[in-house]
Formats: sequence, C-alpha cells, structure tokens
Amino acid sequence: MRSPKLAALELRRFGRGKLPRAALVALLLLPLLYGALYLWSFWDPYSRLDRIPVALVNDDKGATADGKRVRAGDDITEGLRESEVFDWKEVSAEEARAGVEDGTYYLSLTMPADFSERVASSAGDSPETGALQVRTNDANNYIVGQISRTVFSEVRTAASTKTSRSFLDKIFISFSDIHGATEKAAGGADRLKGGIGKAEKGSKALADGLKEAKSGSGALSKGVKKLDTGAGDLEDGSAQVAEGTQALADRVNGFADEVGPFLRKNEKSIGETAQFVADAAGAVRDNLDDLVERAPTAAQNARDAADRLAGVHRARCESPTAAPSPSLTDVLPTAAPDPACPDLKLAKDAAAEVAALAGDLETLAADQDGALKKLDQHLATLQKQAQALADRAPHLSEDLDDAVSKINKLNAGAGKVAAGAKKLHSGLGTASTGAVDLDEGVGKLRTGATDLNGGLFKLVDGSGKLADGLHDGAERIPDYDEDERDRRTAVMADPVQLANQALHKAPNYGTGFAPYFIPLSLWVGAMVAYMLIAPLNRRALAAGASAWRIALAGWLPVVAIGVLQTAALMAVLHWAVGLQPVRAAGTVAFLCLVTACFAAIVQWLNARFGAAGRILVLAVLMLQLTSAGGTYPVQTSPGFFNAIHPYLPMSYVVQALRRLVTGGGLGPVWQACAVLAAFTAGALALTALSARRKQVWTLDRLHPELSL
Repeated sequence: MRSPKLAALELRRFGRGKLPRAALVALLLLPLLYGALYLWSFWDPYSRLDRIPVALVNDDKGATADGKRVRAGDDITEGLRESEVFDWKEVSAEEARAGVEDGTYYLSLTMPADFSERVASSAGDSPETGALQVRTNDANNYIVGQISRTVFSEVRTAASTKTSRSFLDKIFISFSDIHGATEKAAGGADRLKGGIGKAEKGSKALADGLKEAKSGSGALSKGVKKLDTGAGDLEDGSAQVAEGTQALADRVNGFADEVGPFLRKNEKSIGETAQFVADAAGAVRDNLDDLVERAPTAAQNARDAADRLAGVHRARCESPTAAPSPSLTDVLPTAAPDPACPDLKLAKDAAAEVAALAGDLETLAADQDGALKKLDQHLATLQKQAQALADRAPHLSEDLDDAVSKINKLNAGAGKVAAGAKKLHSGLGTASTGAVDLDEGVGKLRTGATDLNGGLFKLVDGSGKLADGLHDGAERIPDYDEDERDRRTAVMADPVQLANQALHKAPNYGTGFAPYFIPLSLWVGAMVAYMLIAPLNRRALAAGASAWRIALAGWLPVVAIGVLQTAALMAVLHWAVGLQPVRAAGTVAFLCLVTACFAAIVQWLNARFGAAGRILVLAVLMLQLTSAGGTYPVQTSPGFFNAIHPYLPMSYVVQALRRLVTGGGLGPVWQACAVLAAFTAGALALTALSARRKQVWTLDRLHPELSL
C-alpha cells in the first residue's frame, strides 16, 4: 500500500467516534489558540497606556521673571493632560507616595514647590537646575517603570528645551540691544571725530587769524583815528546832503501841486493820444513790408509810362515830319502838330518826375544804406514807448504821488544819515581807546589758540581710533531679527535632532512579534499531533513496507493537519486580530513549508527516541525560542545562544517571516526555504532510518525502559 493511502487510513481513524473527532478539532485549533491568544493579548499595548493609573503631583508655586509670571509646573501638567500617555491622577505628595507603595499607582511624577523658581533662575545671577521627581516601584510592574523612563525623559527634554529657548532668546535680544547701542556709539564717535576735526582746523585757522589780527590790531588803532577824522567829514557832508534833499523835496512838492491836477484831469486824453501814436507807428511798420515788395514794380511801370508819354510828345509836338517811334507805329498815325502839345508836355514832364520819384522810392526800398531798417527800428521804439505811455496813462497821477512820496522819504533818510554821522563821529572817539585794549586781548587769544590747536590734534587721532574700534565691535556683535532669533534659539536649545527613518515599520507591537509566536504555535501543533498520531505507521511496519514509505506515511497526515492549522491560524489573525502581512500569499505558502519541516523534525525525534523524544521535542523548542532572536537581538544573548543560533530552523523562520509580514528584501526568505527543505529532507531520511531499525524487534522494544 502506498504512503498516501496509509496516511489517509491514519486520518480516517479520527472519524470513527465523537471523541476522536473532538480530538482532531482540538488538534486543529491548538495552534490557533496558542498563537492567536498570545498575539491578541498584547497586540498593541502602547495604545492602551492611558489606562495605567499614574500619580501626578503639582506643588509648584510659580515664580516671577522680568515682570512676567512663570508657571512651569502648570504648563507641564496641562501638556500631560492633553497627551494620551498614562491615566494621570492629580493627588497630593502623600497620596502619591502611598499609592506607588501599595500598587494603587504604578508610578508618580512630582513637580516641587520651587520648580518654576529654579527654571526662571536661568536668566538671573544664580541659575539653578529644576528637577522633576519620578518615583517607581518595580514590584508593581517592571515594564511600566521602563516605559516611564522613556516618557519622562521626553517630558524633561521638552521642558528643558522650552526653558532654554526662553533663556537664549533673551541673550539674543541682549545681543541686538548691544549691537544697536554700539552702532549708535560708533555713529556718535564718527560725528565726534568729524566735529573735532573741524574744530582742529578751526583752531588752526583761528591761531593763524589771530596772528594776523595781532599785526593788524595796531593798524586798527591808526585806522580808527583816521575813521574819526573821516567821520567828522561825513558829518559835514551828510548835513549838506540833507539840506540838498530838503530843497529837492520842496521843488518836487511844488511841481506836483502844479502838474498833478492837469494829469488827473487829462489822463484819458494822454492815454488815447499815446495809443493812437503806437497804432500809427505799427501801421507804418506793417506797410514798410508792402513798400519793399511793390516799389520795384511801381518804379518800372512809372518809367514805362514816362517813355510812352515822351514818345507821344515827340510824335505830335517836336517833329511832325519825323517818323514815329517804332513802338508807336502801330498805335498812332503820323499827323500835324496837335494844339494839345502844351498839355502833353506838362504830362510828359510830370511822368518823368514820377518815374524819378519811383526810382528814388525803389532805391529807398532796397535799403542799401540801412535807412529803411533804421526807420523801422525808430518806429518800433516809438511804438513801444507810446504803448507804454498809453498803458501807464491811467496811473500817471498815482506815479507822480508815489515819486513825491519817495523823494520825501529820501529827504527824511538824509536827515537820519546826518544825525547818525554825528553819533558815529562821537563813537569813534571811544573806539580809538578800545582799539588799544583789543590789541592786548588779541595777543592773549593768539597764545591760547595755539595751545588749543595742539590739544585738538591729539583729540582727532584718539576719536578716530575710538570710531574704528566701535565699528569693528558693532560688526562682531550679532543683530538678529525675530525670525532669526526663533531659528537660532530652536537650534541651540535642542541642537541635536533624531532623524528617525523607519524602513518597513511594523504598525504595532503584535505585528512585530507575530514572526516569533506563529512558528512557536506551529511547533506546538506538530508536537501535539504526534501525541495522537503514531510517527511510524504500525501496519506498514508489520507488513514490512519500505522505510521511506513508512516515514512518509507517518509524516503526511501531520503535514495535512499542519496546513489546516496554518489556514485557521492566519485567517483568525488576519480577520479577527488585524494582522496585515505585506506578502500574504507568500506568508501562507512559507508557513506550509515551516509546518512540513517542523512535522518532519518532531516525527524523527518521536520515531527515534520514543517516549523520550517527546521531552526532546520540548527541549528543542526551548532552545529555538531562546536563540531565534524573536524578542531581543540574538547578539544581546549569552554566547551559548549565539553559538546555536545558526543551527536551528526557527532562527531562519523568524527572519523570513519578518520580511514577509513587514516587508523588505526576500534574500532571507529564500535562504530560509533552502534551510527548511534541507532540515525536512534530513529529518525524513533519519525517520526512514529509524523505521528500518523498528522493523527489527529487540529486547528493548519488548520492555522499554521508559513509556509515556
């Protein structure tokens, strides 16, 4: 009988009664219960940390810094309330201490009374470190204590960063204030330097000027004496001028009295006459242009007319027998002298005079001597002046009154000048005495100006160095705007950031541990299966079948059950618990290979060692669990487990399932498939060898030393 039929007969045994059927169902569900319950129990424990009661004690009394109220304890308390970490219970310090001791609270966080005061001290003269007090009790739960250390470290870092940013912001503001003050000081030093430089130049010019003034002060005294003499002459002359202006004022006033009434009465006539003259001059100027254009033609016409009349007179009066002029043969016939000859002679002479006058007019129009141009200029002047008189005629009387008023003011001013000249003459007598005193004072000023110039020269050099130093200092002092301050305080308060990049991140705790618990449940499933199914088919052994057929007949039923166990386990984990493998089909196919490998190994241990093999199955399971690196990296385990790690199949299974469930390269998967295939083939070969030995009955088989 072939191996598949033997395997089918082995499975058919479980359908003969209710108890075998129940055993088969339990066998199918055992890996499910083992794996699914484990993963379900701590699928995502970190999402439920808000159910853990933790005592929160806020004894902080606050503080005042730079006129602002600081309540660091309240800020942290508010932030913790808004977070989803732990179930915070605000209690007193005594209640927190007692609660952590008796297990009411897993741990406590306390902000002492001087917490804000210490935080605010960073900007004062005596900075102190603020301390958050954490109390844990590993007797309540060790893992919670470990989690709290991470959480409270983040709280401490956030609080420290906030405090540091406030402190550093004040420093940067101080830098900006110092920078601004230094720039103002540098600007003042520049202005001081410029002012002292100007003062130094002025003092030098003053010293030079006083030197000249000293030499001129003597001349000033002599000049004052001359001025005194000249002032006497000025007094006499100004008196004479005053007398002359008085006489002029008297005459002008008399003339105004005579002419004023006439002007006021005839202003309109004067204006109209002046306007007529201006218009006439303009008309003559306009007609001069026509005269220039028409004069040559008129002169030529006049000469032609004179020639015609002369010809007529010759023909009729001077020689009656003479042939007429060729130009008149076709006009006048030859005739006897006409009695009208005297009149013709007068007309001829008049035409000759007109022709001569027209010639003179032509000569005038040619303006060869510039007479016509001069005439036009004179007419233009006449027109302008006449127009000005016409425009001003309505105000002639007013102008006369204004002239009289100005002459009267001139007369009054001349009187004042005469009186002032008299005072000047008197004052210059006193100035002569003051000039001597001035000469002595200028000598003293010259000495002082020389000393001043030397001191100011030194000040110029010192102020230049001061200005340069202040400018250099201002450039070295940073000046940040608000955005730059925020950026720099953020960097300096937290200079090192963690750039966390998770490749193929597991969404929760259970997904991360699924590659560890799934093969564990399948191993347990195979182990229990061989408690119900014989590793070697007894009928095949009794019939003397080949060793390979016997090995396959005992292996195939458990593989079939293992495939069903895998399907049930993955279905529940996926649809009920929430496991979402990246490569679902590959995961299921790989787990079928894992089931086949585990079944072959467990079969061989049971077939070779009998009842002791069951103990060995548990021992191998424990070795695999401790060396597979399913929880902590295997490198963190003692050396023994590192040594056996490469030689156990579960090590490769865990690595492969991590790539299949969470993603990543498939290299470890193919390596695991090769290793599992090798373990499967090796275990089946060893089982076949054991089957061959089982076909020979020995005393040990008849009376085994140990039976379970």
